[in-house]
Amino acid sequence: MYTCTRFFWWLKWSLTEEKAEEKERIVKKNTMLVVGFIILAVLVIPAVKYLLPVLHKKVQVATSDAKDVKGKITIAYDDWIGYYPLISSRMKKFARSEGYILDGVNDGADYPARMQALKEGKYDFAVVTVDSYILNAVPVDFPGTIIAVLDESKGDDAMVAYTNLVKNLDSFQDGFNGSIGYTSGSPSEHLLKALPVHFNVPGLKNLPERQRVKTKDSQEALGLLRDKKVRVAVLWEPNVSKALQIPGVGRIIGTESMSKVIVDILVVNREFASKYPERVDFLLRTYFRTLKFYTDEQEELKKDIHTELKLTDDSIQKMLDGVAWVNLSENCHSWFGLSGPGQVAEQGLVDTIDSTVSILVESGDFKSNPLPDKDPYRIMNSQFIQEIYKNGIQNGFAALVSPGGTNATAALAHSFKPLSDAQWDKLHAVGSIRVEPIVFQTGLANLDVEQKEKLDTAMERLKHYPSFRILVGGHTSLSGDPDANKNLSQQRAEAVARYLTVTYSLDENRIKSVGYGGEKPLPRERDESDRAYGYRLPRVQISLLEETF
Repeated sequence: MYTCTRFFWWLKWSLTEEKAEEKERIVKKNTMLVVGFIILAVLVIPAVKYLLPVLHKKVQVATSDAKDVKGKITIAYDDWIGYYPLISSRMKKFARSEGYILDGVNDGADYPARMQALKEGKYDFAVVTVDSYILNAVPVDFPGTIIAVLDESKGDDAMVAYTNLVKNLDSFQDGFNGSIGYTSGSPSEHLLKALPVHFNVPGLKNLPERQRVKTKDSQEALGLLRDKKVRVAVLWEPNVSKALQIPGVGRIIGTESMSKVIVDILVVNREFASKYPERVDFLLRTYFRTLKFYTDEQEELKKDIHTELKLTDDSIQKMLDGVAWVNLSENCHSWFGLSGPGQVAEQGLVDTIDSTVSILVESGDFKSNPLPDKDPYRIMNSQFIQEIYKNGIQNGFAALVSPGGTNATAALAHSFKPLSDAQWDKLHAVGSIRVEPIVFQTGLANLDVEQKEKLDTAMERLKHYPSFRILVGGHTSLSGDPDANKNLSQQRAEAVARYLTVTYSLDENRIKSVGYGGEKPLPRERDESDRAYGYRLPRVQISLLEETF
């Protein structure tokens, strides 16, 4: 009996233990489920909170015109009028038409912060003067390369003074007892640094700090000059013109008489240029297209500046008179050393960088040349300008005239604005279309069937260059009456131009005929006989001319 009782107690105890263990397992399992749910909630809720706006934005973009946006391009700038075409509403409109949003950020001319932000990739591009770039890019190891020259100050910056104290720069030779007001870190300061380097003015070079009155902007410097707290000031427009209205104040020297001293450039972040070369190319093409528009439509430029910047017409004109914008052709030929057909290129940008470094070193900003390996080419990149110009030469810059350009089949119907003789003279010669010699009977200007067929062949080549102007030049031999020869060559040039215009429906504004007579003879070939040379001289040449994009 006792044994049975113990057995039953043991069985009861065993069942109770199993239930307890089962219960404990259930509790543990439920606890783990609750903890897992809590952890999942902690992870999922923020993710959902983050993803919902992202998904909402994605749906918004996909169901609107924003779906066509290819990207956003950010440019840092300040209030200098030379930067206006780059950040104008028209430039932004052109950019948006091709799928890009152009975001201009006015940082108030804080150049050190601008360079730091360029290094950090907050800005894709930045505009700056050459001197300010070198000064402020050294601490951040030159985060960008110069891809275009935008403009050059030509009178917008100047030194003015009360002429009873300072008549000219020679007044600084024997010392200067007055004070000079200028804006620190601005082109005004660089102009002030350049003068002692270029002129014999020891009094200006060794000017003590107590005589240097640094201001926050040109307006403040003008106020000091007006109140006679300074007797000399270095200003920029429109304050230069305002200063000259003060009795006794005259202009000592300005950038209108200087070359390549204050030069504004466009700098691109190195990583951005490497990652998005197509965007760099796009921005430059759009900029030169905008600049071309404003160059041709000066009244539209003034109108847009007035609307956007709220400046008076008088102020606008004074500022425009003091800035010289640099177009695509000038960038290539005069600044980056890229030569076109029959042209000699200059490396103005290299010269400017070198001379700027010399000014900064002599002024004490640097002990020695601060450029990487003392090499100006390390902060330049001409490949984008070169590619745009090369493609432009091939297609007559049609891609810069309008998005997408003009195809060869429509080339001959391309319309052109009329030009004055002076405007024709400013066009750049690209080269002469290859034409078999056009032969005229002696003393006549009539085209026979064979000569017309030669012109037809030339026109097949011309279709590939839709936006070039055409100059038909007539030439005669050296013998005979010069006036009669000139008249005959003019008639022959007009005959060719008339045939091309009528037969191929060329815009009459596109083509011009000029008779040179014997004024422009061909160079004589070695060992060429008089007879052979005389036979080559009477000719008609068809030259292509490019506008200054």
